[in-house]
Amino acid sequence: MAVTAERVTLRTPGETGLWSWITTVDHKRIGLLYGVTAFFFFFVGGLEALLVRVQLAQPNGEVLSAAAYNQLFTMHGLTMVFLVIMPIAAAFTNYFLPILIGARDVAFPRLNAFSYWLFLFSGIMIYTSFFVGGAPDGAWVGYSPLATQLPEVVRMDYWAIGLNLLGVASIASSANFIATIFTMRAPGMTMLRMPVFVWMALVVAFLLIFSLPPVAIGLFQLFFDRNFGALFYEGAAGGDPLLWQHLFWLFGHPEVYVLILPAMGIVSEILPVFSRKPLFGYEFVVFSGAAIGFVGFGVWSHHMFTSGMGPVAEAGFGIATMIIAVPTGVKIFNWIGTTWGGRLRFSTPMLFSLGFIAMFVIGGLSGVTHAIVPADTQQHDSYYVVAHFHYVLFGGAVFGYVAGVYYWFPKWTGRMLHEGWGKVHFWLMLIGFNLTFAPMHILGLNGMPRRTYRYGEGLGWDLWNLVATVGAFVIGIAFLLFLWNIIWARKHGEIAGNDPWDGRTLEWTIPSPPPVHNFDEVPVVHSLDDFWHKKYAEDEEGRLVEMATVSGGTLVDTGGEGEGEVHEEHHDIHMPSPSYYPALSSLGIVITGYGLVYLSWGWAAVAVGAMVTLWGLFGWSLEPITREEHA
Repeated sequence: MAVTAERVTLRTPGETGLWSWITTVDHKRIGLLYGVTAFFFFFVGGLEALLVRVQLAQPNGEVLSAAAYNQLFTMHGLTMVFLVIMPIAAAFTNYFLPILIGARDVAFPRLNAFSYWLFLFSGIMIYTSFFVGGAPDGAWVGYSPLATQLPEVVRMDYWAIGLNLLGVASIASSANFIATIFTMRAPGMTMLRMPVFVWMALVVAFLLIFSLPPVAIGLFQLFFDRNFGALFYEGAAGGDPLLWQHLFWLFGHPEVYVLILPAMGIVSEILPVFSRKPLFGYEFVVFSGAAIGFVGFGVWSHHMFTSGMGPVAEAGFGIATMIIAVPTGVKIFNWIGTTWGGRLRFSTPMLFSLGFIAMFVIGGLSGVTHAIVPADTQQHDSYYVVAHFHYVLFGGAVFGYVAGVYYWFPKWTGRMLHEGWGKVHFWLMLIGFNLTFAPMHILGLNGMPRRTYRYGEGLGWDLWNLVATVGAFVIGIAFLLFLWNIIWARKHGEIAGNDPWDGRTLEWTIPSPPPVHNFDEVPVVHSLDDFWHKKYAEDEEGRLVEMATVSGGTLVDTGGEGEGEVHEEHHDIHMPSPSYYPALSSLGIVITGYGLVYLSWGWAAVAVGAMVTLWGLFGWSLEPITREEHA
């Protein structure tokens, strides 16, 4: 067997320091930027949640005023959905999607950078509202007329403009990921040889492409109502306040699957590795994910069963809500089938993946009750809905993404997170999560409404609110331990090597952390879980037999006759050059957004922002794609 060791000359700048991060177009660095930013916003959103829970820990709480409470719970919801869970998904997708499909980068590296900087600047813009008269206070769903009242107070304008800019960033990322998956897969990697995480990223990208335009229209209409008297949502003037709900939930319910599907993809990658078995029913897992995305567009009005749509519409959306439970159940069945009979290793990524399945099942079961119109009518806008929502998006998505951090941290850094601390983190988070949100089912069924800043004594809500508050602080302690583990492991963690978990997919074939160009030699894929099949075969009794193997990214089997023979070749790999124009263009767009918020005097900011944006876009279009550097 002849093996070729590629000696690579990189023609890409190797700067370090702050400027290199501002100008980077490397998908891995952009993924890390997304992850660190989302982690920061997670702690901000968590602090907001803790303040809300302290206010509700006992009857007649006096920690927050009604106005402060409204701003904090609005910003908590907005932050966790748009500034935490969505960018965490973007972080994993940016970093690993090209590697998982055997590519050296995404299709449009500078567009990738643009989407990150627009996300960051838009998040900063929304949070500056705290310092200029108060944060948005109309709930993260922005129902009219709450969102259209008091047009002279600009807090909901920050919300409307900021969310639209975040939507632009998401559409840019989605188009980029779709193009990358369809055009840059390694030779031999057919669609049904792609890892499940890549499939879920593809479904999510299409969900965002199709779901963001309706809410963008709604946000523009709301902005025009507030600032130009357009009256789209003013019932007394012939408008329709329910129009906003339809436009929002046409986005808002597919958005739930935008948040959860990448976590499902991560869990689908982890379970086979720690069960030492292939994913049970790969095709069913893939197509059930696609079915969830498709059917997800037909269930939005189950959020509106109390709005008076009529029995025909309510029956139709109730049935659709029950139908979407079917592909979700298929996934759960296949995950359990993957572990059944496997040689299980209960490492921290596996624990969080199993916790994901358990908590998501609970959230799914409480969600099915919302398909029953009379039950939903009683539960609507109660703490039962809050419990369901968090079991899906915290017990589901957050558990899944934390599993992904423990699983792929060795690939990011070359070091292992501390396993003991990781397991303590898991149990603290599992206990704290259930202490926080399980009581909310009881509170909701006992009549406690959501979005209320205080309650009286003698309603039977005191104990469970106190338990929920204690649980929230346990979650906070768990994540402080998580943060400490990351900081400690970055310097002192055990050296990981290229393949610490005995993985199945292409990312484990390359060094940890990966080089700028990912692969010295673009791999050729022959099967699903191609790397696993290069490492193992089965004997006559079905037992795994280890084979001599090489890294798919560095040493490549050329099929020659001289066994052990190594040939040296020299290749130049041209990687995209750094550019500050994506960040500049994003900054200009957000400056324009600030000007739109303050229309009475902000036209100068609109003009400046437009000029900065044009400067960035023209520079971007005229800049060479690669920059020649001496190796």
